[in-house]
Amino acid sequence: MTTSPFSTDRLIRHGSAALTLTLASLSGANAQFIDRPSGQGAMGRSDVPRSELPDLGGPVVATAPSKDYVLPALEIIGFDIILNRLNHTFDKSTTDYNVTVPTIKRNIRSSWVIDNDPYNTNQILHPYQGAMYHGFARSTGMNYWESLGYTFAGSAFWEIFGEATRPSRNDQIASGIAGSFLGESLFRLSSLVLENGSGLPSNLREVAAAAISPPTGFNRLAFGNRFDAIFASNNPAYYGRLQVGASNATQAVLGPSVQDKRTEVVANFAIDYGLPGKNGYRYDRPFDYFNLEATASSGSGVESIHNRGLLIGQKVELGKDYRGIWGLYGSYDYIAPQLFRVSSTALSLGSTGQWWLSNMVALQGTATAGIGYAAAGSVRTAGERDYNYGVAPQALVSLRLILADAAAVSFNAREYFVSNVAAASRGGHENIIRADASVIWRVHQQHAVALKYLWSHRDAAFPGLSNQTQSRATVGLYYTLLAKDGFGTVDWR
Repeated sequence: MTTSPFSTDRLIRHGSAALTLTLASLSGANAQFIDRPSGQGAMGRSDVPRSELPDLGGPVVATAPSKDYVLPALEIIGFDIILNRLNHTFDKSTTDYNVTVPTIKRNIRSSWVIDNDPYNTNQILHPYQGAMYHGFARSTGMNYWESLGYTFAGSAFWEIFGEATRPSRNDQIASGIAGSFLGESLFRLSSLVLENGSGLPSNLREVAAAAISPPTGFNRLAFGNRFDAIFASNNPAYYGRLQVGASNATQAVLGPSVQDKRTEVVANFAIDYGLPGKNGYRYDRPFDYFNLEATASSGSGVESIHNRGLLIGQKVELGKDYRGIWGLYGSYDYIAPQLFRVSSTALSLGSTGQWWLSNMVALQGTATAGIGYAAAGSVRTAGERDYNYGVAPQALVSLRLILADAAAVSFNAREYFVSNVAAASRGGHENIIRADASVIWRVHQQHAVALKYLWSHRDAAFPGLSNQTQSRATVGLYYTLLAKDGFGTVDWR
């Protein structure tokens, strides 16, 4: 994909509204789900249409979804055709969407390449496009692995039939794999809103769910009772928050970049879904645990997206005070702190858990290490290549110390080594580190304030260029709205 009328700015506006509705629907009284026989609806059977259900404004009991193998394939093909026609109509700067029989025949026979499309097109719009493929499959009854197959096939269909350019393997990874990771998180979050409305009217829950996962909303609206069944979340423990505030740069080593904006308005949304330790909760399905975080700023637009989920794993218990999970995680990351940017699709081994340090203090955390395929480079530069691809070893440490649900201290650190293995450009490498530390004080119920320090650093070495160093640090103050009256502690004692 080259350019698109669906810009990242529009995606930010759409995402901001969706995430605000999400937190509103997850806030309020902590809902308790009523146990009913598996596969039955809110009236004791699985075929009750929405129009016959009372609008109680509370939690809805999940039901077993219908399954249709043909419909999602047709929807994905239709989506790609519409997207191609829209791009062809509105983007007059390129002929990339002038698809003909000769271009299709050539693409079928062609070897796959690394393309030169704009960074945000490849690293934001492509994963979101893949998330749409995944949502079409998930909302028509497919499980995660089946939906991954539809997503991967949908991406390949676009590369061959949706564009006149040669198919690119970097797009296939971003849409077909990262898109599946992102799509599953959005589908789960959308379903959680439908399942646990916490006082919102059913119509508003439907709007919020559709804003988060448009394919889910489309199939629920277009096919009536056929896909009304809500995915069973099994009532996960979760922690969510929305932060809005301002930050100011305390350090800026520009390197090859020519400018930065020192003061920014920032909005951040984060959710941890399926936190370990809850009695009876199991991790039998991919993304029964996931973390999703997105940040938008006036300086960068989309500043960061972090999405990781447990694909295959199992529980861990160490004594009476520690419970966790370990296994294989899939992740999609996008980081752009004004001076440089990195995006990675990865598989990692790791663990997530909670340790009760005392009766009132708990430590939650995740540690992972793995291999990804990443794109990185400087921005706002004079003469330097935009970005480079390469295989990227990477690691993550994320910790949250919770003090009696009155305050929380968080620390997160990520590192990416973007090598010259499987790169399309000249040799070289980049090492990128991003770390933050924050303190959140709960003022009243779900309202809190936060102070956050954020540091981003890049070292790069390429033949023919001097070694480059870029670094940026900010301090920000934020109003914080919590999804619940606390910071997500899970008490199994």
